[in-house]
Amino acid sequence: MPWKSGSGNEGNPWGGRPGLGLDIEEMGQRIQDRFKKFQPGGGLWGGLIIVVIISVGLAVWTSYYTVPSDSVAVIQRFGKYLKNVPPGLHFKLPLGIDEATIVPVKRQLKQEFGFITSGGRDPYQSPRPRDATRETQMVTGDLNAALVEWVVQYRIADSVKFLFEVREPSETLRYVSESVMREVVGDRTVDEVITIGRQEIENEALVKMQALSTKYAMGISIDQVQLKNINPPKPVQESFNEVNQAQQEKEKLINEARRDYNKVIPLAEGEKDQRIREADGYRLRRINEAQGDAARFMALLSEYSKAPEVTRRRIYLETLQEVMPNIKSKIIIDEHTRSILPLLNLERDKDVRP
Repeated sequence: MPWKSGSGNEGNPWGGRPGLGLDIEEMGQRIQDRFKKFQPGGGLWGGLIIVVIISVGLAVWTSYYTVPSDSVAVIQRFGKYLKNVPPGLHFKLPLGIDEATIVPVKRQLKQEFGFITSGGRDPYQSPRPRDATRETQMVTGDLNAALVEWVVQYRIADSVKFLFEVREPSETLRYVSESVMREVVGDRTVDEVITIGRQEIENEALVKMQALSTKYAMGISIDQVQLKNINPPKPVQESFNEVNQAQQEKEKLINEARRDYNKVIPLAEGEKDQRIREADGYRLRRINEAQGDAARFMALLSEYSKAPEVTRRRIYLETLQEVMPNIKSKIIIDEHTRSILPLLNLERDKDVRP
């Protein structure tokens, strides 16, 4: 808005003393009149005052800075490294003497290979559109082709090395990651890369990327390497899907066979153990019975040696006591009896009282 001309009070730069009841419009007019002298053509002193005011404002504006909670500030004085500053509000020498560079050391950063995620502020987070397809094209150890997409998650472990040891460390990390991934994939067959070898590839790539980052003093710590989509080239993708489906069907049948195996075999083994335990029990019972019979016979033999006639008769009576109750019909015949009925019927009718 252009300033308006008007008379001013030379004794007071604001055009009057405070408290005299000047209205706002009059005070604004007098301020504009006073600053009109600072415009070009208003005199040498006016230009110098403008330069001083601008310099002071610029110095104040560049003397303080704020460090986020997940970052540190690297301070350089005349371009030389001075110190690291923790999070919070801080002050520095103004007018470019001290320069503060914010480095997010506590934030997990990532780089994507083969695909692009919108919204990233890091220019090296995603590949350039013309490089996205080229990065995924790799040759496996059996001279087949595969399209590999992966993500590298990392942190800035040393802010000084990250800023000063390597030029463009984020871009260098992309080159290192792509080189290592091509090396690891090139040592395996296409079936391992696409199916069963994903975990091994991730672990080996992580170790090699971290080793190169340490060797180049990049100040970066690799947290994780994660494979995303791994596909064969488009001309053979349909055939590969059929092969993959057949392999899955094979695995399904194998799992079903293992399920039946785990159901039948433990049952048969349990029955086998039961039969073995029953045989062992029968064996022990027969052995104990035989040993008991042998011991009883030896005791009987000892008694028989002492009194053969008495022992023989006692054995005869004990045998009859065991046998007679099991015989339903009992007829005793006395050969020396001369009567008409030389027998004794021991069977009695149950209804007849004795």
